[in-house]
Amino acid sequence: MSEITGYSITTLVIFILSIIFVIHPISIPTFRLAPRIPLNLTTAPILAIAILWAAQCLNPTVIRDGIVGTDGVKPYNILILFFSLAYMAITLDITGILQAAAFWVSNRGGSNGWKLYFYFYLMLTMLSVLLGNDPVILSGTAFLVYYTKVAGLEPIPWLISEFAAANTASMVLFVGNPTNVVICEGFSVNNAAFTAYTILPFIACNVVCFIALAAQFHDRKHLPRKLQVTTDLDPHSVLLDPKGAWVGSILLGSCLIVAIIVSFFKIDVWKITLPFAVTKLIFDFAWDHYRFVNKIPMHGRDLPQTPVDGLSPDEQVMMAALERSLSNNSRTQTKSIPSLRTHDPPTAESSQTLTVSPPDKTFVDRQRSRLTSFRSRHQAHFPTFLTALPRLPFALVPFAFSQFILIEALSHQGWINVFASWLVHVTHRQMYPVIWVMGVIGVIMCNISGTNIGATILLTKVARAAVLPDHTFRAAAIALAVASNIGAVSFTFSASLAGLLWRAILKQKGIFVKQREFAYWNILPLLVMTIAGLAVVSAEMAVLYY
Repeated sequence: MSEITGYSITTLVIFILSIIFVIHPISIPTFRLAPRIPLNLTTAPILAIAILWAAQCLNPTVIRDGIVGTDGVKPYNILILFFSLAYMAITLDITGILQAAAFWVSNRGGSNGWKLYFYFYLMLTMLSVLLGNDPVILSGTAFLVYYTKVAGLEPIPWLISEFAAANTASMVLFVGNPTNVVICEGFSVNNAAFTAYTILPFIACNVVCFIALAAQFHDRKHLPRKLQVTTDLDPHSVLLDPKGAWVGSILLGSCLIVAIIVSFFKIDVWKITLPFAVTKLIFDFAWDHYRFVNKIPMHGRDLPQTPVDGLSPDEQVMMAALERSLSNNSRTQTKSIPSLRTHDPPTAESSQTLTVSPPDKTFVDRQRSRLTSFRSRHQAHFPTFLTALPRLPFALVPFAFSQFILIEALSHQGWINVFASWLVHVTHRQMYPVIWVMGVIGVIMCNISGTNIGATILLTKVARAAVLPDHTFRAAAIALAVASNIGAVSFTFSASLAGLLWRAILKQKGIFVKQREFAYWNILPLLVMTIAGLAVVSAEMAVLYY
């Protein structure tokens, strides 16, 4: 359907409104005793679908296509794949292996602030290549909050660097980001070929990003040349489960290798990743039960004497190790360092973000309470699974399916064809204009279309509808891969689920980053990465096709 009607305009308006509420969530007041109705990442797209269905702007076929998939893109494949790898990566993180790597890097950097900053950037980049951005954001953000407090450092340069490194590195492997899987399926790019195409743009983006970060954090206030407080950290002190770390590393590594190999045989990747994830789940239950029955303690040397509310076991051990190293280190200065066991008191600004629970519990509140009670009763018996469970990105499920359905609705009402005609008019289907238009628009749309997932789904459909020549179509795919990953290093937290996760973790730790501050520190890295990444894509395509 290509004719624009009143139904088409209504569909586009509702779609835009749902995006606005994703970027700027609100809550609608109701009766005095009833809870406020939230309009956010989870609820706004679902409400938009309900309104469009009631207005007859979409039908059950559109909803089915959004769930099952069209044009080779299978939403269920993407979500199963993503959750399988997320579980393996998160449970590997719980063993303490990422914290141990961070401790080792800290010792290599010593008291040299710039050297340490560079080493951490390299470490976070390499971990994100292998594990994806979300697990590294989960572990790295908590570590840097505690580490910068111990070392008496301004946290923003380190946290911004971590966020940029994690999201840039996720473009290397097709499993690094859900958007990569959308691109591989939507553009029919082989999983191994995806890495071959993106490795050079990634290196360019990674290098210029660090240069930009170093330029804007060059002053001593943000990044001192020599640390006033240094600590000798023992990596083994935070390695809670060495056997679990070995098994997890082998399973995750084997899964990635097999997934890349089978991509040559046109096999859905989730059929590979899901069995590996189930194997890891069975091992976690069996190993935790064995340790519980035989009273085998965790191996971390710095276990806290008393649990700290709000912290998972791996975070508690990391915190205790940092505090112990600080108190025992002879090089530590006498300056006062804030205790890591207490969060900073809320400021006037932060207090506005706190929500007060309603006097009458809703159904969701009651279920959450039951889940919390169940988790506390069984935490000691199955710590790996119950620590990993709340870290899994469950909000991705309704959001991703909703985005697929809404974009199917746009296609049903003719908007995808309209957007495709605009792309053809601007680029004349020429390869280099397509690279830059698709890349720049992709970065912008990550900010204004409700995360990079929605932007990638939409632009993939637009590129297919534009009927581009084969080489131009492939160039568009790689340009979008670059844009959808670096687009997370952007102006709005909602440009990616990683951004929302990053902000939520910082709030839990008592650090409140304003939207304006986030945009200010990201604008230069994003600008140079966009130019460098798309320039390398252009050069690659020139070599391959001319």
